[in-house]
Amino acid sequence: MLLRVIALVMLASCVSLTPARAQTSNYVLKSNIPYVDQPHERQVLDIYAPPGAKDLPVVFWIHGGGWQVGDKSDVKLKPQMFVDKKMIFVSTNYRLLPSVEMEVLVRDVATSLAWVHKHIAEYGGDPKRILVGGHSAGAQLAALVCIDDRYLKAAGMDFSSLKGCVPVDGDTYDVPAIIETAETRRRAHGEPQAKVGHREKFGHTAEKHKDLSAVTHVAKGKGIPPFLILYVAEHPDTTAQARRLASVLKSAEVNAKLVGGTETNHSKLNDNLGKTDDPNTKALDQFVNEVLGR
Repeated sequence: MLLRVIALVMLASCVSLTPARAQTSNYVLKSNIPYVDQPHERQVLDIYAPPGAKDLPVVFWIHGGGWQVGDKSDVKLKPQMFVDKKMIFVSTNYRLLPSVEMEVLVRDVATSLAWVHKHIAEYGGDPKRILVGGHSAGAQLAALVCIDDRYLKAAGMDFSSLKGCVPVDGDTYDVPAIIETAETRRRAHGEPQAKVGHREKFGHTAEKHKDLSAVTHVAKGKGIPPFLILYVAEHPDTTAQARRLASVLKSAEVNAKLVGGTETNHSKLNDNLGKTDDPNTKALDQFVNEVLGR
């Protein structure tokens, strides 16, 4: 009887180890690398690379969280997805509201991206082939740094190394439009206005709202990279914003593709990127192959 119990325990131990082995990652992770001198605790990034990486394309990722929360570790399947494609994956942090203003967040992201451009070869990446992406608040930041070239220029970089941009389910490519939409909806339903909504987060003034909108800065001949705009098809706000951004980009002769995810939501759309049977992953994979020559 005792031998039987021992055997069952050993069998259970073996079974419980199987999932852990299946989840083992085959990348090298370098964590909490500062991208400025004397950094704030959030001015750091993580680099995921295949072993022996050399001259590989780079994906630079910006997390979401309403510009107030979130962390570079919230990347789910994406590092493994891109490492499996023989690419470097970088996930960055940035300072958050309300400790700093929105312009500072954008400058942090641009500074981090410029650091990657300057140093990524040391980690096996190709600084001339960078794709920028982000989810939610990160989508707004990704679109803005890939369209408003003032931020990267101030950080010592230009658009020439940017091969693509993938904003995922953002609702603030046109900040005045989302403010009007949200506030009108609340008025129509007799609801109080948000105490800390987009109006407050983006600086209270109409000038700042416009200046922090990616659509404001779209123009021909700037070298803006191609865009893949992913969004939740059932969500009216992110759908409208995605279509607005795509329309403005196409008017400026910038390649922009829209993909609306169905039977999903704001979180799942992002979290499922990397699943082999996910249609949005397939769209992302195709876009990456096109712009990075994989």
